[in-house]
Amino acid sequence: MPHLVVYNRPLSWTLTLVLGYLFYLLLGALMFQLLEKQAEAKSRDQFQLEKLKFLQNYTCLDRQALEQFVQVIMEAWEKGVNPEGNSTNPSNWDFSNSFFFAGTVVTTIGYGNLAPSTMPGQVFCVFYALFGVPLNLAFLNQLGKGLSTHLINLEGWVHKPGRAQVAQNLAMGLFLIAGSLLFLVFPPMIFSYVEGWSYGEGFYFTFITLSTIGFGDYVVGTDPNKHYISVYRSLAAIWIVFGLVWLALIFNLGADLMEKFLQLNWQEPDPGTEETTVAKLEETSDHPRIHIPS
Repeated sequence: MPHLVVYNRPLSWTLTLVLGYLFYLLLGALMFQLLEKQAEAKSRDQFQLEKLKFLQNYTCLDRQALEQFVQVIMEAWEKGVNPEGNSTNPSNWDFSNSFFFAGTVVTTIGYGNLAPSTMPGQVFCVFYALFGVPLNLAFLNQLGKGLSTHLINLEGWVHKPGRAQVAQNLAMGLFLIAGSLLFLVFPPMIFSYVEGWSYGEGFYFTFITLSTIGFGDYVVGTDPNKHYISVYRSLAAIWIVFGLVWLALIFNLGADLMEKFLQLNWQEPDPGTEETTVAKLEETSDHPRIHIPS
């Protein structure tokens, strides 16, 4: 395993990566706290103000009755029942919605806005995910291999004599641009039109979904005031599957580039100045060490 040598002390690449990972998490926690905590406090205060206004307008209700009603609404929401509209709202468990839910299970997106509420449904979901997640990984891996094979063939074609390096760059750029348009740029336009979101909200949903983060704050086909075509969510599920493959390749490419970039900043130790340190390190391992000169 490569080592960093800082002040004549070896620092393993694994430890460096762990420290960098923890630092990134701490940075994210700090930024989310700065960006969201104040907005949360304002929303909480606004909600309390609305409850007070409601009690003032409907004096026949007391605070306890209102709190009980709010609890009923929360329980309905947790079970996937949208409190808006009435009993004629479309079922969350028709075939199209169930197909979409099955896709979120095996892809581990798990929006959290809908889940089985019966014991048989919960037990089936566990075993369905137990076999479905590995099946999904195998399926996505096979699709990724097929796409990678085409990229390798394309790379071999552009490396033939008479074709410049710029052709290879154009081919890779075409892959990135076409995938971005198909999975990140055009879908938010469709979701914005169908769902009534802004383009930014549609793009946010697209990326959060394809990266399998799946917060559940935005989910397609859940507005009871809209009439969706019957296959809308099923088509969305198919788009998600192929989008997962493309974005996974992009993430893998980004991880490889990041690792290569970090390793390029490591230099071989100077035999004259670090001979003793290197000799001690080589007693335990034959792997190269990298020295950062002071």
